[in-house]
Amino acid sequence: MPPLAVPQKPAQPSAPAAPDPQALAPGAPPQDGAAAERAARTADLAHRTEESVAAELEHGAAALNQAASLSPLAPLSVPVFRMLWLTWVAANTCMWMNDVAAAWLMTTLTTSPILVALVQSASTLPVFLLGLPSGALADILDRRRYFIATQFWVAAVAVVLAVAIAAGGMTAPLLLALTFANGIGLAMRWPVFAAIVPELVSRPQLPAALALNGVAMNASRIMGPLLAGAIIASAGSAWVFVLNAALSLLAAFTIMRWKRVHTPSPLGRERLASAMRVGVQFVRQSPRMRAVLWRISIFFLHATALLALLPLLAKGLEGGGAGTFTLLLASMGAGAITAAMFLPRLRQAMARDVLVIRGTALQAAATGVMAVAPNVYVAVPAMFVGGMAWITTANSLSVSAQLALPNWVRARGMSIYQMAIMGSTALGAAVWGQVATWSNVHVSLGIAAVTGVLAMLLVQRLVADRSMEEDLSPSRAFKAPVADAPPGTGPLVVTIEYFIDPARATEFRAVMQESRRSRLRQGALDWQLLHDISRPARYVERIEDESWTEHLRRFDRVTASDVALRERKLAFHVGDAPPVVTRWAVE
Repeated sequence: MPPLAVPQKPAQPSAPAAPDPQALAPGAPPQDGAAAERAARTADLAHRTEESVAAELEHGAAALNQAASLSPLAPLSVPVFRMLWLTWVAANTCMWMNDVAAAWLMTTLTTSPILVALVQSASTLPVFLLGLPSGALADILDRRRYFIATQFWVAAVAVVLAVAIAAGGMTAPLLLALTFANGIGLAMRWPVFAAIVPELVSRPQLPAALALNGVAMNASRIMGPLLAGAIIASAGSAWVFVLNAALSLLAAFTIMRWKRVHTPSPLGRERLASAMRVGVQFVRQSPRMRAVLWRISIFFLHATALLALLPLLAKGLEGGGAGTFTLLLASMGAGAITAAMFLPRLRQAMARDVLVIRGTALQAAATGVMAVAPNVYVAVPAMFVGGMAWITTANSLSVSAQLALPNWVRARGMSIYQMAIMGSTALGAAVWGQVATWSNVHVSLGIAAVTGVLAMLLVQRLVADRSMEEDLSPSRAFKAPVADAPPGTGPLVVTIEYFIDPARATEFRAVMQESRRSRLRQGALDWQLLHDISRPARYVERIEDESWTEHLRRFDRVTASDVALRERKLAFHVGDAPPVVTRWAVE
């Protein structure tokens, strides 16, 4: 590759400077003052020109790296990400094939709108119910093996569905039960994939990688329905689930090629109950995660009305049928893929909350058009726009969630994020299905469109995300304590004694509230700030841990942000010696 040509800017002459006698070469003829000045200026000019070229080259390289990182396809240059991304495409294709086949099969078993809408609820409710245990297991166990097991589960459920249909024993309740079982597979696999993506790409490429995950989801939204529709029309629903099983097995064997090395913690595995508690605690104490969860829940609660009632909408259009249903889903997926290519520029042009509210408004507009669409010529563009709005909003919030989570709790945090999506989706499908039962499909969609925008505006006003982005990179600045005789399994209490200028007590208390959030996010059971009544300058920070082992785990969870917070706390301490730290075993 030829070297990068950088235009040089003429250096500005500096003020005259006296020559350095030490800079003259030994034996050089003496120079008069004017000659020496010219030599000094020439040397300074050459030096500045060299610095200018180096700065321009560095700036150019940084610009090229930034452009490469912002490219929507940049993560695909990473071989492992590319392999697992293709696996994710196959896995999501199976999901959409299952959902389309199950939804259409339900319309042949019953005409009840609520039962048709409950197919969506049965598919997504397991993620709400089991997402947190699944996320905790994905943080505790070998993520590679766990990912493989989820694919075998989905394949097994698909085989049972195919056999039940072929045997003629399929009923509406049985279909809902098996759809729920398939949803368990989704609940198990989604957190682990969400957690491994930041392992595979650099931080600047993370937004593009998450957008590509959205592309995978929506490409499968096109391929899955097309495959399912073609197979249903030509061979029957049973063969959709046969293909689903085959693709799931292929995905499992592909994941086996991933040579990820799992490094067990020297402290041993966390207990499942404790890991779940810590995951919930982290999210509760993170203002950024709480803001993201409110927004994503409101969005999916209302946006899911369109997908939940889409089979009935497709049947109601002129010439509507299975092919129309497939076409509408494919149009939505195409819109999402198109928007994903422009997401890097949109993120640069607009703040996250602006993207979210505009995406919500666009999704509501698409839902409103679908409520009155007379034919596919109106419905297809509306679904295309709805897909664009869908991925824009979801990706913006997904990036925010990933950046708010350190790696040690990432699967648990993202499982809670997914629980919010699936819980609101399941609730929304049931609510809008019931509204459609009381009135009709078109009224239900109209109400969902209007209330969706109003609710998002209200949430953005009441749950503002004003927190600064934290540096969550791991840090080893805090050294774990060593005990000659480690205590047993009972709780452990840590006290830290500070002496504070009473005039700065209010500032100190505010910083200590940040310390409270930090300690609880790391997994502490309880936190208190004690103030000595007889000695107003004396404060004691009290932290309670579940056990000695869980106390040691907190040292593995320290981030650069925690280190900076410690320095801020120490800046208030006015004692002659550092704050005294004492550890107490609760007998």
